[in-house]
Amino acid sequence: MKRRTGSCTTILVGKQASMDGSTIIARNDDGHEALDPQRFVVVTPEKQPKQYQSVISQVSIELPEDPLQYTSMPNAILTEGIWPAAGINSANVAMSATETITTNPRILGLDPYVENGIGEEDLVTLVLPYIHSAKEGVKRLGMLLETYGTYESNGIAFSDQEEVWWLETIGGHHWAAIRIPDDAYVVAPNRMNIDAYSFDSEDTLYSKDLPEMIETYHLNPDYDGINLRHIFGSATSKDTVYNNPRAWYGQKYFTPEMIQDPMDQNLPFICYANRKISIEDIKWVLSSHFENTVFDPYGNGTEEQKKLFRPIGINRNHNVHILQLRNDVPAEIAGIHWLAYGANTFNAVVPFYANVADTPASYRDADGTFDLTKMYWLSCTTALLGDSNYSMYADFRNTFELQAMAAFREIQIKTDREAMQQANIQAFLEKANAQLAEISLQRATKLLGDMVIYGSNHMKLRYNLND
Repeated sequence: MKRRTGSCTTILVGKQASMDGSTIIARNDDGHEALDPQRFVVVTPEKQPKQYQSVISQVSIELPEDPLQYTSMPNAILTEGIWPAAGINSANVAMSATETITTNPRILGLDPYVENGIGEEDLVTLVLPYIHSAKEGVKRLGMLLETYGTYESNGIAFSDQEEVWWLETIGGHHWAAIRIPDDAYVVAPNRMNIDAYSFDSEDTLYSKDLPEMIETYHLNPDYDGINLRHIFGSATSKDTVYNNPRAWYGQKYFTPEMIQDPMDQNLPFICYANRKISIEDIKWVLSSHFENTVFDPYGNGTEEQKKLFRPIGINRNHNVHILQLRNDVPAEIAGIHWLAYGANTFNAVVPFYANVADTPASYRDADGTFDLTKMYWLSCTTALLGDSNYSMYADFRNTFELQAMAAFREIQIKTDREAMQQANIQAFLEKANAQLAEISLQRATKLLGDMVIYGSNHMKLRYNLND
C-alpha cells in the first residue's frame, strides 16, 4: 500500500485572534516527491459519488443523500485516488485533511491500524459534503473512524464562522478533538500535537472509551493530568529536527516574547499571539525557512546548521491553502479559499470565492504535462529558478508578492462591495475568480520572465574580453 509520508504544516486561528474576526484554517499540503500536480475544482451535488470506493485501501462506503457543494483540491493524476486536501462547502464549513502525525507502539499494540480502513485519500470526500458545522464535522469523522478504522495517523482541521476544531486520530479506531479558543492560534507540524486535555469539557470530543483505555492499560506517563501528546504521541530524535523546529519558528514569529528551544519536545499546542493575525502573516510562516537564523538553507550558517532542521517552506509544498470564513460580510461571500501552488518561496496566495459552481481553468486543469499556462507548473518553475540563487532573486519575489497581493485585495474589496447587488451572485463571483486567476497568471509569468532576463546576465558560463 503506497502512502504519503509526514510532510505538512498546519496553522489554525480563532476568530478573536484574526485581524478581521474570521476563523482560519491553513495548511501546506506537502508530499514525498517534489512534484505532484494539483487541481482546484468545485464538486457539485450531482458529481458527488453515492458509493465511495477508496483506491489505496479498497474500502467501499455508502454515502448519505443530499450532499452539499464544496471546493476541493484533488490530485491531477488519480492513480492513488482523489486526495482532495481541503475545501469549503456551501454551508460555509471548511475542512483541511490531513496533517500526518506521529504515534507510539503502546497504542498501536492495543488498537492496530486497519489496512482496509480510511485515510488521507478519502477524508474530505467522506465528510465535507455532509456537515453544517465544524463540530458536526468532528462527529462525522469520529463515527467513520470508529466504524471503518484508519491505516495511518492524521490531524484534521474543521472550521465554521464561529469555531475552529482540531481532531487527531489515535491508533486504528480512536480519536480526540479539541476546540481552539477564539483568541488563540496553533502551529501544528507532523507530530501528535494536542497536549493538555480534559475529558470533562464542552470544548473536547473523543471516542467514547478513550478515558477508560488510558486507565485500564496504564498509558499515562505523567503523575498529574492528561497530556495526549505524552500518552499517544512520540518524542523521538526525528521530532527534534523534523517537527519541533517548525512549531518553534511559527511560535517565534507570532509570539516573539516566547523564548524556547527549537528541539523542545514540549512546545505548547495552544498559543496566543502578540497581535492580531493576518492572511499575510499566515502565508509568510507557511513559506518560511528559518529566515534570520543559522538554520536557513539560504542563509549564512554552516552547512551542518543549514541542513539540521526541516523548514516549513520546502520544495515538496504541492499547494498552500488558507480557508477563511469571514464574519464581516454576508454569508454568500463569506468563504474565501486562498490558494497557491508549488514551493511557497516564490508564489502568492489568491483569494478565490468559494461560493461558485466552477473554478478558473489555469487553476483547474493541470495534468502531468508541463504547461506554463497552468498555475501549478508556472509556480513550480519559478520556485526552481529562484532556488538556484535565492539571494539574487529575493527582491524579485518580494516585489511580486507585494504587488500581486495588493491587486488581489483591490479586486476582493470591489467584489465584496458589489456582490450583493447582483441578480446572480455565483456568476458574479465566478467572474471575480476568473479576474483574480488571470492577474495571478500574468504576474507570475512576468516574475519568471524578469528572473530569466536578469539571471541570464549572471550565468557562470560567460566570458568577457571587451566584447
